[in-house]
Amino acid sequence: MRPLLLLQFFISLGAIFGSLFFSEILKFPPCDLCWYQRILMYPVALLVLAGVYLKSADTNKFIAPFAWLGLMVSIYHNLIYYKIIEVIVPCSESAPCTAQQLNYLGFITIPLLSAVGFLTLVILNFLAIKSDRKD
Repeated sequence: MRPLLLLQFFISLGAIFGSLFFSEILKFPPCDLCWYQRILMYPVALLVLAGVYLKSADTNKFIAPFAWLGLMVSIYHNLIYYKIIEVIVPCSESAPCTAQQLNYLGFITIPLLSAVGFLTLVILNFLAIKSDRKD
């Protein structure tokens, strides 16, 4: 349980610093969907720290909703970004959800990084909960 929890902490911490790097250092304005994903990612690190400090066996259960909701928002964001679906609620004009601010190797984008981060959290969280049930 503890190693999986610490992995979740470092992934969320990496996502926090990554998002702050993109917005504060590189000056990429975050779109509305990026803000929602930040809102869902940032508490994960705090929940893990609190769970480790309190030695709570329920920490993974508290993290799960944030990870799953974040994954759903990031999938939706990717579908919009890659123009697979139309935008239901338009993002702001100053920071559109389809703005291409980063593109490494022709496919690594900010929305994709977010989806990978949340997917990794969901997988680790699932494994941790499954491991907790065995113990």
